[in-house]
Amino acid sequence: MEKRSKNIKNYFKDYITEFFIFVRKELRSCIFAGLFFVLLFFSKYITSFGLARYDFLFISAIIIQGLLILLKIETVDELKVICVFHAIGLGLELFKTHPAIHSWSYPEKGFFKIGTVPLYSGFMYASVASYIIQSWRQFNLKLVRYPPYWVSIPMCFLIYGNFFTKHIVSDIRVWLICLLIIIFARTTIRFQVSKRRRAMPLLLSFFLIAFFIWLAENISTFLGAWQYPSQVNGWSLVHLNKISSWFLLFVISFITVADLMLFKYKGGKVETN
Repeated sequence: MEKRSKNIKNYFKDYITEFFIFVRKELRSCIFAGLFFVLLFFSKYITSFGLARYDFLFISAIIIQGLLILLKIETVDELKVICVFHAIGLGLELFKTHPAIHSWSYPEKGFFKIGTVPLYSGFMYASVASYIIQSWRQFNLKLVRYPPYWVSIPMCFLIYGNFFTKHIVSDIRVWLICLLIIIFARTTIRFQVSKRRRAMPLLLSFFLIAFFIWLAENISTFLGAWQYPSQVNGWSLVHLNKISSWFLLFVISFITVADLMLFKYKGGKVETN
């Protein structure tokens, strides 16, 4: 009886230890996004040092990115990937904030802007890419039964295109999600927190991360990072349907990073069979 009690105690101790290691690694993976939230809070409630707030955020984000490279937390190759996401995000922002579309807006002034979009906004998309890249390293990720290029890359274009075409023709996000379920039904992601390697369905990880991005979006809009039409007269909770949008955007980000890993490591981090 005493031995059994000791085993149970050790079992829970191991899980609690693993949980705290998991949290530490997640925080490390979120280093860019976490620092960006600090900037949002600091610039709203303390000071932006005489600069327009959006300009302060842009300059600060560049400094943070530079420090991550200097401290070797990120590599130059990873920075190139992050810059791609910055460009992808800005393209989407320019379309979505156009007065004819007005999906959301940036109500404050700033010098570093392209049309209706402050340049700092691209870093919000880049922070998602940074999280994926850091997680890949922190958790030693490996994908099992991951779809080949000729399946994954066209899906990225279809998803990204739908964010534009849905304002002209029908929104096909439901069909895209159904297609993703079929494509990734057998795909699992293996990760290592401490001693044991664990696995979970990749689709589940997509949904969980999309949900947490939605939570982060609520904090961001509360801090004035951007504004939805429903928030013009005062902050309100971001609609739950945005989770599906973040789900799809995260899929684009993940596929891009995963395919680059497949190319870089010649499949060493990804199994396609």
